[in-house]
Amino acid sequence: MARVIAVYNQKGGVAKTTTCVNLSAYLALEGKKVLLIDFDPQANASSGLGHPTKLNEGSIYHGLFGLAEPDALTKPTIFYNYHLIPSSQHLAGALIELVNIPEREYKLKQFIDKIRDKYDYIFIDMPPSLSLLTINGLVAADEIVIPVQSHYFSMEGLSQLLEIIELVHKNISAQGLKVSGAVMTMFDENEPLSHKIAGDIAASFPHNVFKTRIPRSAALSEAPSYGRPVILHDPNSTGARAYEQLAKELIAQETPKQFQMPSQMIPAADPRQEQVVTPLPNESFDSAQDMADILIDIKPQVQSEQPPVVVAEEPVRDTAFYF
Repeated sequence: MARVIAVYNQKGGVAKTTTCVNLSAYLALEGKKVLLIDFDPQANASSGLGHPTKLNEGSIYHGLFGLAEPDALTKPTIFYNYHLIPSSQHLAGALIELVNIPEREYKLKQFIDKIRDKYDYIFIDMPPSLSLLTINGLVAADEIVIPVQSHYFSMEGLSQLLEIIELVHKNISAQGLKVSGAVMTMFDENEPLSHKIAGDIAASFPHNVFKTRIPRSAALSEAPSYGRPVILHDPNSTGARAYEQLAKELIAQETPKQFQMPSQMIPAADPRQEQVVTPLPNESFDSAQDMADILIDIKPQVQSEQPPVVVAEEPVRDTAFYF
C-alpha cells in the first residue's frame, strides 16, 4: 500500500515542485515504485518531467471527474518505475465545477484509492493556494512534506499552514493526516540568516524537521528546462546530493532502528561445548512513535499504524501535536 504524500506550502516560490520532482525521482532510484500526480494547474511538474501540457490529452482533471481511468492517464518517465499523471489548464476550471458536486472534497482520494496498491509512493504536487483543489489534496494524502524557504516570510507561511490543517480537521471528515516533516530549501551555508531561520524553525515547529537541507543550486534551476530531474542533469551537484539524502531520510521513516543492550548480546560459542542461547527481543525507541505520529482525525476509518520514525544514527527529534 502506497504512502500518499502531498508536497505543499501555500506560499509560492519555496521549491515545492522542485522538491516533488527530485525527491520522487531519487526514491525511484532507490528501487521504489513511484507515481507523481501533478495537481497544480500550472503543470510545472509535468513539464519538468518532459510532459508539457497539451489540451487534447488526458490529465488529472479527467481522472478527478471520472472521465478516464488512472491507467489511461499514466505517463512513463525515464525511469521504468517512476510514473506521472500530468496536469493541464483544464484543472483551473475544476474549482468552479466542483462547487455543486456531492462529496467534492473526496474526488482525488477516490481516484487515488483505485491505484494506491500499485505503488510504494504516490506524490501529489499541490497548488500554492487554499482552494477546493488544496482540500482535495489534503484529504487524499496520508502525509505532508512541507518545503520551507530560508526566509522570514516562509516562517509566517508555516504557521498559516498549521492553521489550514486545523481547519481541515475541524470541518471535514476524512482519514488521518500526518506531517512527515518540514524541509529547508534554498539554504545558503554562507548566510547567517539561513542558519538562524533553520534554528528557529527547529526550535518552534511542533513536528519533524528533516536534517537534510536543500541548498541553492544552479543545477536544480536548469534541470526543468531539459525536462528531466536533476539526477539526470547533474547528479554530482550539491542540489542532487541533497535530494538523494532527503530520499534516504524519508525511507528511513519506514524502518524502526533496532539495537541491543550489552546484556542482550550473545556470547561467543564455546568450542568445547554446544550452547543454546536465546537472545532477548530487540528494543527500540518507543518514544519515537509517540513523537512522530501527528494524527488529525478527519474521518474515522481503519488505518495501518505508522512505524516509528528513525533517521541516521538516532531517533528523529519530533513532538506530538494533536488538534
